Amino acid sequence: MAAFWHNLKTTLRLLSHNKVGFVGFLFVIFFILLSFVGPYVVPLDRTTKLDQIYAPISLQHPLGTDFSGRDVLSHVVHGGRDVLTVAFLAGAISTVIAVVMGSVSALIGGKVDSGIMGLADVILTIPQFPLLIVLAGLLRFNNVLILAFILGILSWPSLSRAIRAQVLSLRERDFVEAARALDLGTGHIILREIMPNMASYLAVSLIFAMTAAVYAQVGLVFLGLVPLSGSNWGVMLQLAWTKGAIFYPKALPYILAPVMAIALFQLSLVFATRSLEEMFNPRLRTGV
Repeated sequence: MAAFWHNLKTTLRLLSHNKVGFVGFLFVIFFILLSFVGPYVVPLDRTTKLDQIYAPISLQHPLGTDFSGRDVLSHVVHGGRDVLTVAFLAGAISTVIAVVMGSVSALIGGKVDSGIMGLADVILTIPQFPLLIVLAGLLRFNNVLILAFILGILSWPSLSRAIRAQVLSLRERDFVEAARALDLGTGHIILREIMPNMASYLAVSLIFAMTAAVYAQVGLVFLGLVPLSGSNWGVMLQLAWTKGAIFYPKALPYILAPVMAIALFQLSLVFATRSLEEMFNPRLRTGV
């Protein structure tokens, strides 16, 4: 237990070295708590109140009400879980695939390298969002796991090429040559020798993969191509459009609430990358 608290304290000290990055990290934690703990504290308002349609901001309704007189804050609190879940899963899936494909391609080379990079080039030439629209017409993205998986397997090619380039450089290092001479295996070389030296790059790549997944899923939900049930920031935007809220001045808080939630979450992720870079790369910090 003492070792755990010591490691936690050291991690927080490293994260706090970059003030902007640490603020971003704190906001990421805030959105995680808001989306996964908040729903247990703030009940979802499902009651239609015709006399409170588009009510202004007040103590009773800190973000106003929607087209049915329901509290907007409760929908923002309940609407982040799916967005964050899909973002993390899609980012993790695409990063893992990119690491495996890029590393294997660089270490094995030959026809394997040509085949993997050829597949990556083919996927890169296909516009992703139009492809997602076509897939949404063929498949049913009615589950966050399915949506995250589809977004993940379509987002790995560009990162895999970058990882391949870095592995091509790292494989010439003495420690990798020693591991190959000892015949420790490709898996050991990738996981134990190469990946620790790319931790900073992978952490930042995961963050940017998450931001791309957020935009993709919100866009699909807004277009009505992902029939997710329940509250969702994308669903809130879609309803604002279909119910004509964008043409009603008093509905501005209702429209801005999901937009600001998405924008602030994205900004928090981007800011957090500064602390992650310094935490994994000692050369970027001094006096820690």
